Amino acid sequence: MIEARDLTKHFPLRRGLFARVEGAVRAVDGVSFTIDSGRTLGVVGESGCGKSTTAKLILKLEEPTGGEIRFDGQPLAGLGAEELRRYRRSVQAVFQDPFASLNPRMRVGQIVAEPLVTNEILDGAKVRKRVAQLLDLVGLPERAADLFPHEFSGGQRQRIAIARALALSPRLVVLDEPVSALDVSIRAQILNLLTDLQRDLGLAYLFIAHDLAAVAHMSHTIAVMYLGKIVEYGPAKTIASEPRHPYTQALFAAALPAHPDETREEIILTGEVPSPVNPPGGCRFHPRCPHVFGRCSVEVPLLRGAHGREVACHLYDGVR
Repeated sequence: MIEARDLTKHFPLRRGLFARVEGAVRAVDGVSFTIDSGRTLGVVGESGCGKSTTAKLILKLEEPTGGEIRFDGQPLAGLGAEELRRYRRSVQAVFQDPFASLNPRMRVGQIVAEPLVTNEILDGAKVRKRVAQLLDLVGLPERAADLFPHEFSGGQRQRIAIARALALSPRLVVLDEPVSALDVSIRAQILNLLTDLQRDLGLAYLFIAHDLAAVAHMSHTIAVMYLGKIVEYGPAKTIASEPRHPYTQALFAAALPAHPDETREEIILTGEVPSPVNPPGGCRFHPRCPHVFGRCSVEVPLLRGAHGREVACHLYDGVR
């Protein structure tokens, strides 16, 4: 349904009195992936790796510097005004902070109905009926429509945000850290709700999160990003159980184990994430990699098939 090919986003770095361009922040630097109908692509990585910028590119909140996005085989760059409007209806988002994403001056019914009022011609009775259906879909009573966001808990507010995202019957929902602002006890409820909605409505998800356990649980495919590039890409169970790229191994080694008796190798990465303004040559992870060798600092590794996934690491060149 969605295909990204060599997607790139560079933000110009301006300095001085005349705002001269002196370089660029390479937020996303040539990533490719696909999302099929009814499936979930999970994107993980440290802060600043390009996850949220990728989401903004898919949502058309940012225009790519290079590469292209295709929707049902059609490049977005070639869509007319009406086709682009249909695309925006088909792709909706649920953001990280339910406290900030809902207008505190609007009642819940108005918040959920806003996409309908903006994009469709419906009378008041039909709008109210649709709002009641959406609230029921996310587990909230009909009377919630008359209340304000501050009268709900964090988990309930995120349910409201999900209901609003579903108002136009989208095909893809971008979930940008949808549970990171919630209490641990509430996160499982929201993730289970999203799973049920995907099963019942056939939704596709682009799921962005720091919580590796949540990504492994929710996703069919995982893309691991580091400094604007995808370093490992493949089936979620394969990557979560046997990560191959040294960076992916470090990420999952740092995550909490699923069982208290589970033992994991301790991997400590040295140094800091390099600047996206001036990324290292060769493999961008090589200054922190425990397995670095000569060609890592010179030759950029390409994503190649190895051990049932694609991995960008010279350790696996020639391995299938």
